[in-house]
Amino acid sequence: MTTPDTGASGPPRPGPGHGPGDNALAEAVTALTAEVGAMQHDRARRRLLDLATGVLTVQLATTPAEAADHLLRLAVSTGLGAVDLAADIVNAAVGAVVVAAPEGQVPTASHARRARRSTAAALAADSAGEAVDTLLEGGLRPLGVRSVFLWRLTESGCLALVGQAGASRQEAVHWQWVPPEAGGTLHEAMAGGTPVWLPEGTPAGRPRLPGAAADGARALMPVRDQGRVAGLLLATWDGPDPLEEPLRGALVELCEPAARVLDWDAEEPGGPRIVAGLLDLLQQPAAVVLGAEQEPAKGLEVVEYVNSAARRALGAVRDPVGRPVAQVFPYAHEGLVRMLSAAATGAGPRYEQSLPVRGPQSPLSAPGSMAHVQVLPLGRSRSAVLWDCADDSPVLARVLGRLEQLASFDDDLLTGRSLWSEKAYSIFGMDHTQEPVPLRLLAARLHPDDTGALRDLMSALTERHEGAHALVRVVREDGGVRHVRIAAEPVLNAGVLTGLAGVYQDVSAQYRTEMALTASFDRLNAAHAEAELRNQVVRQLQEAIVPEAPALEATPGLRIAARYRPAAQEYRVGGDWYDVQPLPSGRVLLTVGDIAGHGIDAANGMVALRNALRGLAFTGCTPGRLMECLNEVALHTSGQPTATALCGLYDPADHTLCWTGAGHPPPLLLRDGRALFLESPHNILLGALPGARYEEKVTRLRPGDTLLLYTDGLIERRHSGLDESLAVLRGAAQRLAAAEPDEQAERLMAEVSGDTDDDTSLVVVRVAGREP
Repeated sequence: MTTPDTGASGPPRPGPGHGPGDNALAEAVTALTAEVGAMQHDRARRRLLDLATGVLTVQLATTPAEAADHLLRLAVSTGLGAVDLAADIVNAAVGAVVVAAPEGQVPTASHARRARRSTAAALAADSAGEAVDTLLEGGLRPLGVRSVFLWRLTESGCLALVGQAGASRQEAVHWQWVPPEAGGTLHEAMAGGTPVWLPEGTPAGRPRLPGAAADGARALMPVRDQGRVAGLLLATWDGPDPLEEPLRGALVELCEPAARVLDWDAEEPGGPRIVAGLLDLLQQPAAVVLGAEQEPAKGLEVVEYVNSAARRALGAVRDPVGRPVAQVFPYAHEGLVRMLSAAATGAGPRYEQSLPVRGPQSPLSAPGSMAHVQVLPLGRSRSAVLWDCADDSPVLARVLGRLEQLASFDDDLLTGRSLWSEKAYSIFGMDHTQEPVPLRLLAARLHPDDTGALRDLMSALTERHEGAHALVRVVREDGGVRHVRIAAEPVLNAGVLTGLAGVYQDVSAQYRTEMALTASFDRLNAAHAEAELRNQVVRQLQEAIVPEAPALEATPGLRIAARYRPAAQEYRVGGDWYDVQPLPSGRVLLTVGDIAGHGIDAANGMVALRNALRGLAFTGCTPGRLMECLNEVALHTSGQPTATALCGLYDPADHTLCWTGAGHPPPLLLRDGRALFLESPHNILLGALPGARYEEKVTRLRPGDTLLLYTDGLIERRHSGLDESLAVLRGAAQRLAAAEPDEQAERLMAEVSGDTDDDTSLVVVRVAGREP
């Protein structure tokens, strides 16, 4: 079989102003894009061929290799391409396929093949977003669908957007989180559990759904995973559509892969949307910025959210959400990026008096500058940015631009009189018949600890003739305490100070919100630290039970080496184990196993099964009986783990190995420099079915034979079949046949490696002694 030509076009011609360097870069980008497209097409093709080969293997009761040859012969005899024939075989195996054709066309077998190829390509994608894009372009676009949104249902009841295609960046950010409190058609469709068809778009009187056109047809399809509703897929059209039955059936068929990709890019629920709700309560500008590593295609920090005050402050920037920080904050960009980077790398919250940073001779403010800038890390490459505005407008306008919902005051230093606006009386809890209190005499109405802040404010105004502001606590006559921000400017006449003008702002509600925001940050940080500590303890426990290079107990008639490699990502605690245990009967227990999944539950399951098998081995039972008992242990262990395992009892008296497997990769025997995989019994994995029986096999070993027991982390590759991966291991083992067990184990772990970031166990067993 050959991969069909992708039909990639040649490199684009350089436009005006583009030199040879630009042309070379364009050619490189074009070539890489074509190469990536070809690789993705090849993965989808392989997946579909593997599915069809699996169907033929079961139907013909033959081996995968013979089934693949049969598929090729059928393709030649029918005149169809191998991929088209594979699509027909898979469609026939899964039953009747509902097919819809574009308007004006009659559904044919080619439409069914296209649908099957589209689902295979989606499942071969590298991310949930890419899978959704593949579904749209390969299967849904020909049916008139304009855009597709796929949400995952989180534990908190939120709908988290895991992928979209055909919509704008701004719309995707807007619909990234849909909390349960929002209600609406999306959550109603989830609760109903059945598809909702809206031929004329959003019903009258209901909140508008995602999509370019309000009257465009919508299809809302709950996505089920193992019987439960785990997410929601929304398809939109440019205009009304009757959504007749063939089209509905085809949509359901094409969207089946969505359940498989929901957790590919699973992100911890939470922070950004919760913090956004808090930022909305602030009266100062605030934004959430997404780090560059979350936007690899742009390589830039991107504004993910802004509150109402920030939208007003950024009035000259249209639609700031989704834009790079350099576009939204052009004057402060350099300093802001530096603060974001420092916060993201663990330096904690950052603060600057102003951005751009002012020097001794710099003017008080510059166009587009930011004052009192705070950057607070939120985790997962997000940070909250809070700031005040600083402009170059006249005195009172500058103060009013800095503060909102305020009361003004005007102190005349020549007459000693003060003038308040109406709201000032309510801030200080005074009656309108009382005389306003000048700023210089305000200390009597402040908390004693805040009088120093008032003195500093007066010093700046009266001695240095500079504008300033302060935050103080006002103690009212009724005993109440209000947090009040004061901003003031000196009034000068021919260089002589004649008065003070400014504003009072009651920021008590904002203060409480900031305290809640700080508490939320503290809780998020505490939860993150607790999770890291928990995983670290579990990893240490796992390393203590399954060391990476153990010193094994001496075993009669055998020379044994074992190795363990943890998962590539530190937070992914694995469930692999191995064990070598001499028994009182003189036999030796040899086991390897792999708990499904990662994390604390997998580690707990690994400890339970490994220790249970150790104890059961002393009963003298055969490997088959040991696995039957271990299957019951798995079924009755907390969390009901499932696992693959291989268990053998070696008798040094006659060099026989009685062994059995539970869905585990076959052992590899090295004899006389040649490697051969032993045929494993067809047994079900542990923890899947009560009362399961496990067939045994007996293999007679010779002195000098070497047996390799391993877990799937050694051979699993994302884009290779099992036969190809096993062939790589067999070739490497044959090259190392003459090496000692320790050297074999060390070099195999270095030279043979899967690419799924899974943990890996390997046991090398060398038979010593003479023939009995």
